[in-house]
Amino acid sequence: MNRPGIVGSGQLALMLSEAARAMDLELQLQAAAADDPAVAIAAGAVIGASNTPEATAALAERCDVIGFENEWVDLKALTALELQGTTFQPSAAVLKELVNKRRQRQILEKLNLPCPRWCDLASVVSAGGELPEHMSLPVMAKTISGGYDGQGTEQVLNRASLEALLMRVEPRQWILEELVPFEVELAVVVARDASGTVELFPLVETHQHKQVCDWVLAPAGVSHAVEARVRSIAVSLVTALDYVGVLAIEFFLAPSGLMINELAPRTHNSGHFTIEACATSQFRQQLNLLSGRPPESAGLTVPGAFMVNLLGFEHASSDYCDRRQQLERLPGAHLHWYGKSDARPGRKLGHITFLLQAHDAGLRRREAMEHLAAVRQHWPANG
Repeated sequence: MNRPGIVGSGQLALMLSEAARAMDLELQLQAAAADDPAVAIAAGAVIGASNTPEATAALAERCDVIGFENEWVDLKALTALELQGTTFQPSAAVLKELVNKRRQRQILEKLNLPCPRWCDLASVVSAGGELPEHMSLPVMAKTISGGYDGQGTEQVLNRASLEALLMRVEPRQWILEELVPFEVELAVVVARDASGTVELFPLVETHQHKQVCDWVLAPAGVSHAVEARVRSIAVSLVTALDYVGVLAIEFFLAPSGLMINELAPRTHNSGHFTIEACATSQFRQQLNLLSGRPPESAGLTVPGAFMVNLLGFEHASSDYCDRRQQLERLPGAHLHWYGKSDARPGRKLGHITFLLQAHDAGLRRREAMEHLAAVRQHWPANG
């Protein structure tokens, strides 16, 4: 059995470490700091930020296969380590295609997979501030790397805001995308092993508040045709990339059909419900692949599930003990607290999952909204 490692020590690494304990796996981490909560649960850790080559090299000495919980990595260092025999899931070459939003768009277009129309911000500068013919204001501006949870993205509503953006940022590091008039946002987590076996977790609906995921409803109340299209896109993508590992795909469902919004080469916030609601969790699945085991069935074991992110609503240093106790008392609540020392608006401090009983999609949504209202009595929304 392979000895697994993970680059990163945030909440995803925390939940991976919890899953590893249950599986009797000795998971090693590359942790940003020795006091990160995940370090106390993992079997061991080397200290160094995710983009520190020396720390990744030290992790490679302890592990047979290494995965990731974030994208802030040094790709040149990963490539060099691969040449020396280290195995990464996904590989450095595949990761290079996915950690950069420009390259994401290019690979999706190459594979004829649907995504929003886009252009480089630098090309707008070269054209004297004019957008290409296939695009018009308003648009969404995105940094090509490093953005997450609403950071590194902003709406460009008019000519004045476009000119202001051009004065503030390095155009070569940004792209512009059309604003998609979507009806709903969807996400799916897909796993593929080295032999090509693919397993999909249930398709979910995601709801954003201030560009940060607020809640997730599983399964999404969409048609079988949409589900089939999602599966086709997911399988086509991981097969074409020869992707090994766990991949999250975010979609827009618009009147014109499905579009891929973004890709994340790791476990994902939209998959946290799987801990309680599926035959295996997204964290156990990633560890299956890292340790050389085949992917397990990922289907729901209950009619549905509803996950609410506990997002920071203030700047504070607090463990919110009273609020957490109130949340834990809610009927059917499964609370996960990440142990972060500081809160700020929009920061993910924990999540809470409820298992749903209704088989009808409309009744499931009503059930979910009742749970959301109960959570809001004890935990305010993000601003």
